[in-house]
This record gives sequence, C-alpha cells and structure tokens, in this order.
Amino acid sequence: MSIVVRTLSEQVFDVIRERIVTGRLPHDVAIRQDALAAELGISKIPLREALARLEQEGLLTSQANRGYFVRRMTAGEVDEIFALRLAIEPRAAGFAATVAGDEERAAAQRAFDELDAAIGNSSPDIGVRNRIFHAALVRAGDRPLTTQLVERLQVMSERYVIAYLRPTGRQDRADLQHRQLIDAWLDRDAAATEHLLATHIQGRFDDLKGRLNAEGAR
Repeated sequence: MSIVVRTLSEQVFDVIRERIVTGRLPHDVAIRQDALAAELGISKIPLREALARLEQEGLLTSQANRGYFVRRMTAGEVDEIFALRLAIEPRAAGFAATVAGDEERAAAQRAFDELDAAIGNSSPDIGVRNRIFHAALVRAGDRPLTTQLVERLQVMSERYVIAYLRPTGRQDRADLQHRQLIDAWLDRDAAATEHLLATHIQGRFDDLKGRLNAEGAR
C-alpha cells in the first residue's frame, strides 16, 4: 500500500478549485488573497502557488495590478470542452474496460457506488464523486496523461453543469446512464462503453447548449 503525501499548496488548490466549480467565488470580483489566506490559516506562499496552478488549469485569469479573477463561463468554452471530452473519453474508457485489472475494476465499482450514494443523499460532493467515477473509467492501462486530461475537462465542465443544469433536476437521467455505463465497463464491452459514454457526454452538451442559448436570448 502506497501513501500519497500532498503538499499544502495542493490541498489549497483543491479547496479553491471546488469553490470555483460550485460558484462560491464570483467571476467579477478579484480574489482577496489576504482574507483567503487568513481564512484557510496559511501563508500567502502556498496560496499563490495554488492560484498560479489554477490559472494554468484555465479556471482563473490574472490581471496586472489587480490580481486573480475566476474565468468567465462562455458558450464557446462549452463547445471546446465537450468536443475534447467526446474525442478523448469514450475511446479511452472503452480501451480501459478491456485491460482493467482486479484492483482497477474494484476501484471503478467503488467510485460508482459512492457516486450513487451521494446522488441518493443529495450530498454536496456529487461533483467530486462524479469526477472520480469518470476518471476511474479511463485510468486502467497505465495512461496517466489521459487520466489527467479527463479529470481536468471534468472539472471545467462541472462548472457549467452546476450553474445551468443542477437546479433543473436532471440528475436521475445521468444516474441511470452511469449504471448502464459501469455495467458495460465491467463486462469489458468496449463498444457499448464507448457508445454509452459518448451518448452521456453528448446529452450533457445538448442540455447545456440549450440553457446557454436560452440565457443569451433573454
């Protein structure tokens, strides 16, 4: 059993990332670094490291003499994020289904069970559990770069899902699709896994485009 030691800046990165994804940090107000460091009980050094990494991840933008701001959400970014997800995730998950070992299969089942429980309990960590589940479907086969890309795209797309879809109660459909997806993946059915995952991602994309277009028309 390996023990993963995470630096303070990595822990701060996760905390701030969740605040961005869930909308707790507004996009039109500069992040108050002094206040945030005091709230988290840390110095500004690990905070700055985390903010710089979040900018690299595409969640923050910096302005000279003004600091960091949460990057605005746009319809164009939705197009790009979901085009990349559709190009990478389904095929990667299909491949992983065919090569996954016992530990990876157990991890995927556990990730689904935890996501299912979070949905059933309306837990606030549904987004985190969803990202863990999707990452588990592509992790097999020793492809760390693919896993990192999927996780990053998941984080970026989750911002939009929370802002535009979560309040509409569309989680039941996604939960059913996740059940079908894990069954196909555990059956090592690459074709079904690819089809189900592509359908799932495309459905989220279509829903988001519909909501964004409606918002733009107001």
